Amino acid sequence: MQIILLERIEKLGIIGDEVTVKDGYARNFLLPNKKALRANAANRKVFEANRARIEAENAARREDASAESGNVEGKEVILIRASSNSGQLYGSVSVRDIVDALVEQGAKVTKSMVVLERPIKTIGVSTVKVALHPEVVVTVKVNVARSPDEAALQSQGVDVMAAMFDTESGGFTEDYDPNAEPGEIPTDLLEGGEEVEEA
Repeated sequence: MQIILLERIEKLGIIGDEVTVKDGYARNFLLPNKKALRANAANRKVFEANRARIEAENAARREDASAESGNVEGKEVILIRASSNSGQLYGSVSVRDIVDALVEQGAKVTKSMVVLERPIKTIGVSTVKVALHPEVVVTVKVNVARSPDEAALQSQGVDVMAAMFDTESGGFTEDYDPNAEPGEIPTDLLEGGEEVEEA
């Protein structure tokens, strides 16, 4: 389907561009959300008549988004979740979780602004894009941990899962005598045992 863009769409074009997209994408997303018009003679006339107003409104929205970007850029969101020993979450972190945490910190964001390329399903720090406007994109850190202490360590750059497995390697280790026969009692234990019997 041939359409006229009413705002900048990533990987498609800018305001006023005529592009061809799949019918479903146009019918289900672009047209209902007023991001585009069908490309026909009547709509071209309407667009050209209103082009200055559309561009002015877009510029105003972009300025508002730029002002708000300072409030969102570089923020860190801490989400405490239950997980398995390997760091796999029971469930995943959703866009709603990220939006709720950002709003709690005073940011003005909606679900449609958060660009989550794939669900977050493990413990750790992820970088997530927030598109405040098609031309204003900022990033936030999403810190998923099992406890506030773990979140603080991850904020400092510590890989909590790797550290956990490093510390677990210590523990009880048995002395190994390469010359011992299978089932033979080590000599140092045997001598200690005979002394106890004599006393």
